[in-house]
Amino acid sequence: MDNVLGVLQERGFVENTTHDQELRDYLASGRSTCYIGFDPTADSLHVGHLIPIMALAQMQRLGHRPIALVGGGTGMVGDPSGKTEMRKMLTLDMVEQNARGIKRQLSRFLDFSQGQALLLNNSEWLIPLKYISFLREVGRHFSVNRMIKAESYRMRIESEEGLSFIEFNYMVLQAYDFLELSRRCNCLLQMGGSDQWGNIVAGIDLIRRESGKTAFGITFPLITTSSGAKMGKTAKGAVWLDPERTSPYEYYQFWVNTDDRDVQRFLSLFTFLPMPEIKEAVDLEGAAVNSAKAVLAYEATRLAHGSQEATKAYAAAQQVFGSKPVASSLFPSSSIPRQTSCDVDENTPCSTFALETLIKGVPAFRLFNQVGLSASGGAARRLIEQGGGYLNGNRLESYDYLVSDKDLQGDHLLLRAGKKKYHKIIAK
Repeated sequence: MDNVLGVLQERGFVENTTHDQELRDYLASGRSTCYIGFDPTADSLHVGHLIPIMALAQMQRLGHRPIALVGGGTGMVGDPSGKTEMRKMLTLDMVEQNARGIKRQLSRFLDFSQGQALLLNNSEWLIPLKYISFLREVGRHFSVNRMIKAESYRMRIESEEGLSFIEFNYMVLQAYDFLELSRRCNCLLQMGGSDQWGNIVAGIDLIRRESGKTAFGITFPLITTSSGAKMGKTAKGAVWLDPERTSPYEYYQFWVNTDDRDVQRFLSLFTFLPMPEIKEAVDLEGAAVNSAKAVLAYEATRLAHGSQEATKAYAAAQQVFGSKPVASSLFPSSSIPRQTSCDVDENTPCSTFALETLIKGVPAFRLFNQVGLSASGGAARRLIEQGGGYLNGNRLESYDYLVSDKDLQGDHLLLRAGKKKYHKIIAK
């Protein structure tokens, strides 16, 4: 436990900390308790929540006790952080329903048995609060002058809608959560996104004033892809952890389509594979990069949906795309199947194209026509314009998209018309 912070930093979880050396000493001194809050604004978490989830899971694996705090009380107020307008107000019934869904998903990542991790709901102590008593006990410690300088508040104050009074209370309530958890569970470490820095520091200050104890904070960086896109956002919207919203196969495909430049970083953040194995991925090229993506997709899907669903998604992708099995020497700690029952679906029509042709590029509508997925070039245009044309599992946005060697997955690419008509192209 003497290098917990080092592990988190090496894997890319840490943007900022309070009391850096004291925090290291605290984590090295024995089993500590840490917490992260989750707003119950929906009945499912999504890929954008994975950094805090994986951070809690890493803490548990390193011998500490994590608390996942569902914001049943604060969720009825709304966190203004990162928002330019007021969040939708939730009823107590909506919050409780969403909290149940969140608990199911967190149980995939954390072991809640025998108190090894705790799942708490702050409605337990926030809903019964008496307003005047709360103002006298807690509100007196907060300076409005300091609060309005917080980035989350300042951005809202400067927005057209402004900051409502109910949202202005959010920082005080989150700070009180930290105080309450320090009292109930001896929790002295709060972690959260970079936008939570002001709220975390407010909680640390409140604990010092009320109990004289030193508490700590760690914030995570905002994770974006190498293309600059926000992590977990796609053309279809959020990538959910709920299999009813995003199927395990779609979830697997999200990860397997990771940009080459992000593979090593995402393996560090979103899997438990050892860092020495991950660091070797920096020099991978060609087909080996695609194998690394398969490992990333398999391990991420296994954590969110279990080994059975991950194996099914991997096998389905192998059957459709015909990728080669992952070599046993690559990420040996991964439980990804090292063999596949079939390299290519024997019922999938297949054509061979000269690599030189693909290097020059072929318009998508023309390719669909050439391989027989449409009766004419005009029919291919209409098919793609109406959203029925796919390349490597992704819907084509333009009928004249230039399909090239950059789209190859190994030595091939896969076209699809509608739901069931496939055609595989192998480059020679």
